[in-house]
Amino acid sequence: MNPKELELFLHLAKSLHFAGTSAACHVSPSSLTRTIRKIEDEVGKPLFERDNRRVSLTQAGQEFRDYADKALSDWIAVKHSLARQDKLLQGEISLYCSVTASYSFLYELLSRFRSEHPGIEIKLHTGDTAATISRILGEHEDIGIAAIPERYPANLAVQTITQTPLVFIRPRQDSHFSQMLKEEGAIDWGRVPMILSEAGLARERVDAWFRYKKVKPDIYAQVSGNEAIVSMVSLGFGVGVVPRLVLENSPLQDRIEIQDISPGLEPFAIGMCSLRRKMLNPLVRAFWDIASASIAGSRQN
Repeated sequence: MNPKELELFLHLAKSLHFAGTSAACHVSPSSLTRTIRKIEDEVGKPLFERDNRRVSLTQAGQEFRDYADKALSDWIAVKHSLARQDKLLQGEISLYCSVTASYSFLYELLSRFRSEHPGIEIKLHTGDTAATISRILGEHEDIGIAAIPERYPANLAVQTITQTPLVFIRPRQDSHFSQMLKEEGAIDWGRVPMILSEAGLARERVDAWFRYKKVKPDIYAQVSGNEAIVSMVSLGFGVGVVPRLVLENSPLQDRIEIQDISPGLEPFAIGMCSLRRKMLNPLVRAFWDIASASIAGSRQN
């Protein structure tokens, strides 16, 4: 028997009036009679005593009324639960960041997000942080984690996560240029092989630094990704420039030393970014809100 049949039975068990239940439930008298007979056939006992003047419940009818009331209540509870689940956010969003950012910022955040929004799937793409903002503006990704420049497009929403110094790094082991790095004041920076980012905020700042020094850098390699810079520096190929956060999270940090320079480079501001109109997407908004709350909590601790 289905919930509708149980509803008819319970209404009749309360009204004890076939015509009244038929009218109230918008079913014909014959349809109501067939439904009650069907239920009685399934139960195997009469549920109502009927004559020309009155209708009453049998003992079996009273017991079945208790069962029907509970069964219908349980069904309504399940139905509401399923309806709430239907309202859960479902779908997918894309997230872009560097490898370092993926394990520096995302582990706890993704765990919490998954717990609160199990219906949302995240497509995580990693790569050069310098490409993040262009990928967001080009709508290749929904949310990115990147170094945030002082000026950025007005249609970009930004939430700062942290700041990290931008540092020159050198190999810890001896190399053909290690002696020239012993004393900063004596360094001939035009002879130091440099391993730099191809593009992005770090490259802009190190280029400005060399212009300030009035030195044309000896660029040994231009690479995509700070992790690759750390790797090449650890092998003794040259001096690189990376956010300290990258170095601190690198498995190669024991092979690297930070080179003192003057003046120092301006710190990196690292943050989330997304197109402002993407905030209208409830999936993107859900991730943004949880991330913002997590960032605020980290600052208070």
